[in-house]
Amino acid sequence: MHLGEDLIVLGLLLLVAYVLGRLGKLVGLPAIPIYMIVGLLASPHTGWFPLDFESHYIELIAVFGLILLLFNLGLEFDQDEFFGNFGKLIISGGSYILINMGVGLAFGFWVGWGTREALIIAGITATSSSAIVTKLLIELRRLPNTETPMILGVTVVEDIFIAIYLAIVSVVLSGETDFWPVVAKLAIAFTFLVVMFTLARWGGKFVSRLFRTKDDELFTILFFGLAVLFAGVGEILGVTDAIGAFLIGLVLGATKYRNKIEHIAIPLRDVFAAFFFLNFGLELDPAKFPSVLGPVLIAVAMTIVLNILAGQFVARINGMGAQAGINTTVILQNRGEFALILATLSLSAGLDERIQPFAGLYVLIMAILGPILAANSERIGAMILRTGKKSKRRDRKKKRDPMLDEEIALVEAATADLDSDSRRDDTSADRTRTSIDRVVEQAMQQQAMGQEDISGDRKRD
Repeated sequence: MHLGEDLIVLGLLLLVAYVLGRLGKLVGLPAIPIYMIVGLLASPHTGWFPLDFESHYIELIAVFGLILLLFNLGLEFDQDEFFGNFGKLIISGGSYILINMGVGLAFGFWVGWGTREALIIAGITATSSSAIVTKLLIELRRLPNTETPMILGVTVVEDIFIAIYLAIVSVVLSGETDFWPVVAKLAIAFTFLVVMFTLARWGGKFVSRLFRTKDDELFTILFFGLAVLFAGVGEILGVTDAIGAFLIGLVLGATKYRNKIEHIAIPLRDVFAAFFFLNFGLELDPAKFPSVLGPVLIAVAMTIVLNILAGQFVARINGMGAQAGINTTVILQNRGEFALILATLSLSAGLDERIQPFAGLYVLIMAILGPILAANSERIGAMILRTGKKSKRRDRKKKRDPMLDEEIALVEAATADLDSDSRRDDTSADRTRTSIDRVVEQAMQQQAMGQEDISGDRKRD
């Protein structure tokens, strides 16, 4: 097997991704649209790249990228936060999802590509990218903002929704039409979900015994093997490989080795996920973009409008002002990996071929537009609200103390490119997690103080 030329092309593609990624960081763009653009440049449908490159060479690596994306999503899921604030999180996150999902489903039927396609389109337009959201909160120094705990809470509920939604979608995409076989598949899917969630909630100590090894190589092989194994189990049970990987990540996130797994898994995720987005771009055909341009532009406008409404509604029920709602809107409207996962599933299920270019163009626009709007949310709020002194005092973040700045600097250093530094040990990971918890706790305290100030202002008025 002679793969020299293909390896050269692949290496060049990754180097191009690096160069464009560095340029993208200058304007605040996340990596997802960069990798897609590189794949699009090298797509056999465009002929823009001087050398031929067939996407099937990296399909298996792309599958590993999908598995690790969902595995890390489950690994980072904060069970204590979810169950400790269950009621408030369900109301906030549920309201956000209900508004976006309901209108997205109606939009999917309006497009007229089919019933199953409508369900996929609703999922594509309904949920934000937790990876982009978290990264923007850190890079824009929004961790101490009053609305940040609420935003993180919405993403937590979205993670749960994604697990349930994928279980339903996998049954719908199976093509089964008889009633009882459909019921049986749904029962198997939800049983799998319940068993894994139960194990994650109460079986952490038992699962921790599997990881009693000081050999990092064997440790990596073990958790990676479990991620791939449960992805296969999920596929066989009819809940997709992605949800199988998410659930085993959820279980391993409940063990005492969570920090160590994260330390090793994040660089693996970043590398393999790059192949997933690159492979998606390789399969895009720009010639099909004109056929979906109208629906995509409508979907983008719909997403922005719905997020304005949902952001303000969620902020209001949490006792926050209009500026906090605007900050929530621009952060949560970012779309990314989940939309592309749904498009990949629809392609393998033989759905309308327009789903893939629709998802690709939609994510490209939203993943570029979202960070730009997020970086300017305070200016947007100032122009719309024409904020005075009192409004600024209510809606904008309060002044940070020097200790809080120091904590934020530590979080940024730990979550930026330094995440891939192999010299970082578990002790430093623990310090970082402690710092993040402290920052969020201080943000919540500031929120409470801000609400007291507002009450005082109203009494004086």
